[in-house]
Amino acid sequence: MDEKNTSAGDPMPPGCVLIEVRVAELKQLFNAIDPSPFRERDLDPAAEEFVVEWAKEAPRDAQFALLVHLDRPAGTADEPAVLRDAIREFFTHRADVTFRRVRQLMRVGRTSLVIGLVFLTAAFGASDLLASAMEGSRFANLLREGVLIGGWVAMWRPLEIFLYDWWPIRAEGRLYRRLAVMPVRIAYGGDGLDPAAWRHDWPTVAAHSGSAPSG
Repeated sequence: MDEKNTSAGDPMPPGCVLIEVRVAELKQLFNAIDPSPFRERDLDPAAEEFVVEWAKEAPRDAQFALLVHLDRPAGTADEPAVLRDAIREFFTHRADVTFRRVRQLMRVGRTSLVIGLVFLTAAFGASDLLASAMEGSRFANLLREGVLIGGWVAMWRPLEIFLYDWWPIRAEGRLYRRLAVMPVRIAYGGDGLDPAAWRHDWPTVAAHSGSAPSG
């Protein structure tokens, strides 16, 4: 049987990075304990990790496509579209959550910077007072240096946020956005299996009245 008859869904763009997964049933792709409706349900953690790690190894500007090798005959005509919408909804939500984390982190960074600058200014002031009050004392010099070090340590957290913490999270969000628009296609298998096997595969049964696929 040729590819046209054994697969359905979005066309695969030429030159795309093809992410391939194999499952016996579509429901294996989704978190079984998530009570949300299918289109809002989280991916199974193992499936999510597999897709994301594969995508991370691709070039930064690569276009992704997902090919699901399904070990059963085709079910309802719209199940590839339903699967695509659920996967896109999941990664869109992941992207939104990730970019909210970036915004929250930057707010923490700005607050930390203000606190750090105030503390550093106070440390310099205290250092000058100690130098004046205990001029010539070796202990005063030691104490003065300790206060200054404490002031600079207070700047560590905002500098860490602005220099290092935000951009890996932003890169993760951009990756999720690229995954949220990838084409999705199902390659059917299971030759010799019951053609009605799709009836036992959630979510196709939940999304339909149970009628057999046309054609």
